[in-house]
Amino acid sequence: MNWGLVAFTVAMAALAVAVTLPAALALAWVLARRNWPGKLLVEAMVTLPLVLPPVATGLVLLLVLGRNGWIGEALQRWFGMEIVFTWKAVAAAMMVMSFPLVVRGARVGFESVDRSLEEVARTLGANPWKVFFGVTLPLARRGVLAGVVLGFARALGEFGATMVVAGNIPGRTTTLPLAIYTNIILGDNDAALQLIAISFALALGAVFLGERLARPLPELPRA
Repeated sequence: MNWGLVAFTVAMAALAVAVTLPAALALAWVLARRNWPGKLLVEAMVTLPLVLPPVATGLVLLLVLGRNGWIGEALQRWFGMEIVFTWKAVAAAMMVMSFPLVVRGARVGFESVDRSLEEVARTLGANPWKVFFGVTLPLARRGVLAGVVLGFARALGEFGATMVVAGNIPGRTTTLPLAIYTNIILGDNDAALQLIAISFALALGAVFLGERLARPLPELPRA
């Protein structure tokens, strides 16, 4: 069993969620608390990676992050940084595919917060940052954590976008789903089943935890 492959996949999924978390929290808060023209369009754009074929998302990433893409070209010119067909492309594909789930979970969490508690904090002199980090975020933590866990699970299972933008380079960009695909193509079903079992265990644990976190806390008995 190639445990390095497992560690690489888990590390990339964790990195993807960690990097996108600040932006996901900001967008989730804005979607939960503000109304503006075009809000429905933003919501639809955020959801798109969940409904588009992953290979289509991968192709868009390839065009954007490649040497001739507007991001890839800038990174290559200014920093000499290659994205496509490296571990960075793996992380980028996982980031895009997990981002909608993190946003959704965090948004549910923010919408569940009693806004009167935030008002009390403001009347006591707390600035907006203290209100957010001291009141809003702690009260929304279950939704946020549920989104993080489910986004992590989605990143673990990412295949199509990763294949297109990062390739399947052993020791460099191969993740658990790509390794499963390779073993199936080669006819090594035993190796594929072993990797499937590991993927199943990781995904089941993440989804179970996410569902537990997403459930509302039981109400305290009233005196």
